[in-house]
Order: sequence, then C-alpha cells, then structure tokens
Amino acid sequence: MNIEKREAKNESPETGGFLGAIERIGNKLPDPAVLFIFAMLLTWVASWLLGGYEFEIPKKGGPETQEVANQLTGAALVQFLVDMVKTFTGFHPLGVVLVALLGVGVAEKSGFIDAVIKALLSVTPAMFLTPMLILVGIISHSAADAGYVLVIPLGGVIFYAAGRHPLAGIAAAFAGVSGGFSANFIPSGIDPLLQGITQVGAQILEPTQEVNPLCNYWFTTASSILIILIGWYITDRMIEPRLESTEVDGDPDDMPKMEELTAAEITGMIWGGASLLLGLGVLLILCLPEDSVFRSKGELTSFAAPLMKVIVPLIFLLFIVPGIVHGYVSGRFKSHRDVIKGMSSTMSTMGYYLVMAFFASLFIYSFNQSHLGALLAVKGADVLKSLNLPAQLTIVGIILLCAFVNLVVGSASAKWALLAPIFVPMLMQLGISPELTQAAYRVGDSSTNIITPLMPYFPLVVAFSQRYVKKAGVGTIISLMLPYSLAFLVLWTGFLLVYWGVGLPLGIGS
Repeated sequence: MNIEKREAKNESPETGGFLGAIERIGNKLPDPAVLFIFAMLLTWVASWLLGGYEFEIPKKGGPETQEVANQLTGAALVQFLVDMVKTFTGFHPLGVVLVALLGVGVAEKSGFIDAVIKALLSVTPAMFLTPMLILVGIISHSAADAGYVLVIPLGGVIFYAAGRHPLAGIAAAFAGVSGGFSANFIPSGIDPLLQGITQVGAQILEPTQEVNPLCNYWFTTASSILIILIGWYITDRMIEPRLESTEVDGDPDDMPKMEELTAAEITGMIWGGASLLLGLGVLLILCLPEDSVFRSKGELTSFAAPLMKVIVPLIFLLFIVPGIVHGYVSGRFKSHRDVIKGMSSTMSTMGYYLVMAFFASLFIYSFNQSHLGALLAVKGADVLKSLNLPAQLTIVGIILLCAFVNLVVGSASAKWALLAPIFVPMLMQLGISPELTQAAYRVGDSSTNIITPLMPYFPLVVAFSQRYVKKAGVGTIISLMLPYSLAFLVLWTGFLLVYWGVGLPLGIGS
C-alpha cells in the first residue's frame, strides 16, 4: 500500500495535569542507553561501599555464604576490560533480535507480510471487522515493529472504507499492536528476548537455572482471546459512540486508500503461504519420531530438547523462506541482491538497539559480578516476608510498578534488563517462579504502552490520525486509548491471578 509520508503538525498538547507531568518528567530522563551507564556506575560505587559484606543465600542443600565483590579494585576493572567484547557479543538478547529480524526483514521487504494482512482484513465480514483488526495487530508482533507502520494505518483505511470512523479503526489497531504487545499465540522474537534476560536474573541465585523460551506461551495464547474481547467491546461500545460528533475533515486526496492486491501479489502470497505450510509440515514430520533429532530423551519441550533451542532460527526460516518465494513470484525481487537488500535494510535500523545492548550487557555483567543482585534479592525477600503479604498482592504490586515505569521508559527489553536482576531472584526467594515474574512484567509493560507519548511510535499514530481529523493531537490519542489501557491493566491482571490460582501452566517447561 502506497501511503505518502506526511509530517505531524506541531500542535502543542495539553501539558497540565497528571499526564502532562508524566510527559515533562519523561522528557527530562536520559536516554535508556545512558541510564544503563548510570546504573553500572552506581553498581560500582555500591560494590565499593559494601565490599566484603557477607550474607547467606538459602539453598536446597543449606544456606550458602556469599559476599559483595568490590568492582573498583584494579583486578576487577582489568577483568571488566578483558571481558568487555565477550560480554557484549555473548549478550543473549542481542543475537536473538538480530537473527530473528534478518528473516522478518526479507518477509517485510518482499511484500509478503503486507499482502497477508490485507488479505485477512479484506475478507472479514463487517460485524467481525473490529476483532479481526485487533487479531491482526496481535499477530503482527511476530514481525517486530511492522504492525506500527502497517496495521495501524490500515485500521483507519478499513474503518473509513466501511463507513465507520477512521480514528476508531486506528485506536483498535493500536490497542492490538501495542496494548496487547505480550498477547500472541504465535511465538515471536520477544519470547526468547525476555527469556534470556529472565534466565540471567534467575541465575543470580541458581547458576544452573534454565528458563524455556516459550515459558509464557500458554498464558500469552489465552491472553490473545482476552485482549481481542476487551478491545472489541471498548471499540464498538465506547470509542465509536464517543467519536460520532468528531468530524472527519482531512483532505480526501491525502487520506490513504485501501489498495486491492494485484494478481501478482495474490499469486506470490499463495506460493509464499504454501512454502510456509510446507516448512511447518516438514518440521512436524521431523519431530514426530521418538528418536527425532529435535527430541531429548524422547521429549520435545524439555530444556535440553534441541527444538526449544532453535526457536529463534526457526522464526528466521519461517519468515525468510515465504518472503523469498513471495518476492520472486510477485516480481518484487529480481535477483538475490534484493533479498540481501531486505536483510540489510532491516539491520540498518538496529543501530540504536546495538548501542543500548552494549551498555545493558556491561551493566548486567557488573551487577552479577558484584553479587549485589543476590544481596538485594535476599534482603528484599526478607522485607516482603516480614510484611507477610499474600503472593497475589506481591504480583499485583510488580505489575503496577512495571506499568508505571513503562510510562517513562519505552523499551521492553531495556526495562526488563534493569528490573529482572532484582525482581526475579527476589521473588524466587518467596517461592514465585521466574516464569510467573516474567508474565507479570509482560502484563504491566503492555498495558500502558498506548498512553505514553514517550513510546517511540506514538507520534506516528498522531500523524496517521491527523490525516482524517486535522485537530487530532497527543491528547486526542491518549484520551482514546486510556479506556483500553485501564481495562487491559485491571482485567489482564485479574486474568493472570485466576490463571495462576487455578494452577494452569504458564507455558512450556514452566
């Protein structure tokens, strides 16, 4: 779909009240990469002040004595420099993101993702337009950030074409893409990304602890249904009635149109989809035998099973193969150079992430080497135990804290890299598994994505809205998305507590 680029109008949003205060505070915070530098320096100073302090870590075999290691000694600083390159290149989330996006980049640049999304929405009955749009937004998580630049503007296009208010379509799509960020029944790069950080946090207390990349899969799958139902109700019963008096006064020539798929795109999509199904079929056949190379002692879902260790390469293959097929069949790709260009284009957008990952890896290294994480976990657990709060209230507190932090720090991986080394081992001391702590984080992190102007794609949503309603601004979008945010936060939290209380597994190996 060809959508002309247009700069957002420089309208000043309302700066008063609570949301205005959040925006002002957030704008004054340093970049997340700089936050990691400050956190690392703070870790060094704290390790110097507490150097040699001994404490006990409860273990199954009896208490284990550990002491805070001063990271400002000559030996520690030299070792820090010696390990710097290895620390960065061995940072688990780094490889996960880069490998997954290589495949996604080809599928996106070939037009395969675009074609599939437009095909799904074009055949949807009018009464199911809202839930299908939210569903497509949720599915788009598997394609990294493609949902922001593709699904959200398509939401406005489709609603407008159906005679409904386009801002309601944009709001519904935004809710699915960003508000339901951690709801998905298709594994995506965010699963192993968060798992790697969670595992690092868990290993502060238990060096042999392993966390499955799909440790939240059953919960996120069930959450997809919850998010669709909540988003459907709010869009049709609250948002659209409210928008009835809002005039669509955008320039008709500037409003994006829903272009039909060409014959070449349809053919390419069919062949690309067939190659995807073929790949899944081959994988299934390879996994079925008891002596399959993807099994470990006959099991497919154990931590040692090769299938669980190749989730990211599978995401790469299951995107790049149909992407290449679609590209050549549709005529978008003329030679292998176009395939490489698709990969390169995606990697060119990852410069900022590489910088952030570099400093995040160094902070986590220093935090682990100092043993401050273990100390905080033990002391924090002692405080929580002394408060004698029900475990449910502890989980609710974690969710609310993560939701609040998300208002000022947008990156999911950046926040979790800062919080996981503290929360995961701390709650392990209270008998709460790393997998449950990660699930609680995902609920809090997703719910407030859609109401913070500091979210990187928020200005883009404003620009999309101004194509239909010229006066739309930051306040317009926040007011539209606030009902979704509050409903997701309250109902999703309740859903997690019920899910946990019933005793259902959060995911594979959890």
